[in-house]
This record gives sequence, C-alpha cells and structure tokens, in this order.
Amino acid sequence: MDRHSNLSLADQQRALENEPGFRDLPPPTQQRMRDRLTQLNNMSPEQRRRILDRTEAMERLTPPQRQQVRGAMQQLGGLPEDRRRLVARAFRDLREMPQPQRQAILNSDRFRGQFSDQERNTLSSLLAVEPYLPVKRPNDEPSYGK
Repeated sequence: MDRHSNLSLADQQRALENEPGFRDLPPPTQQRMRDRLTQLNNMSPEQRRRILDRTEAMERLTPPQRQQVRGAMQQLGGLPEDRRRLVARAFRDLREMPQPQRQAILNSDRFRGQFSDQERNTLSSLLAVEPYLPVKRPNDEPSYGK
C-alpha cells in the first residue's frame, strides 16, 4: 500500500493483481483483498496509517504469536459492547503499569467484583499478547509493548 499510495485506486488494484502469488489465491480471497484495498483508499490518512501499522506488526509475529493475538481479540470481541468497552479501558490502564502492579490489581477483590471470570480471562489474554500490540502515543510513532 505504501509503495503504491500515489497511484489511483485502479492502478493500485492492477499492482495488487500483479503481485506474485495473487492469481494463485482462491477467487474469494482475491476479491476480499480488492475490497480491503478499496476500504483503505476510502479511509482518512490517519486511519489508513493505523491499519497499515497494525498489519505490519502482525506480519512481524511468529504464527503462534499471531494466533495468540487473534484469540485474545476474539475473546474481547465476544463480549457485549458495554462490557467490551469496560474491559478495553481496563486493558489500556493495566498495560501502563509494571507487571507486579498489574497482577496485584487483577487479583484484587475490587477487580474480581467488577469483572467476571471470563472478562478477567480476556484481560489476562490481552495482557499476555500486549508486547505484540501497537501502542499509540500522542504525537508519536506507534511503539510496540513496553
């Protein structure tokens, strides 16, 4: 995407279709990739950069690390919307703390009263993959983990 960002969408799609191995993919996968390219082109530059940074971070992971991240994100996505927001906020707060403090908070009675076993498990899974997830800091390039 970065290499072809100065091209029109049609030229980007032609470049995508000329990538090695693209034509070997199943037609539904090819179409998903074309659709994703169109989506990316319709995003603001900031949104597009965030998506591309996240994709690049995932590409740097080993297959087991990628699966671990996907599993943690699926757990989060499986929660009801209001609880998902609360768990995501707790994750953002916890990831800023040193490991011993995280554990103390996760094991506290107050935290156990606020979050179900499933939600605490989701938080633990997210914290386990936290070093692989991009951290967006204001006015800064994304960094990874701590």
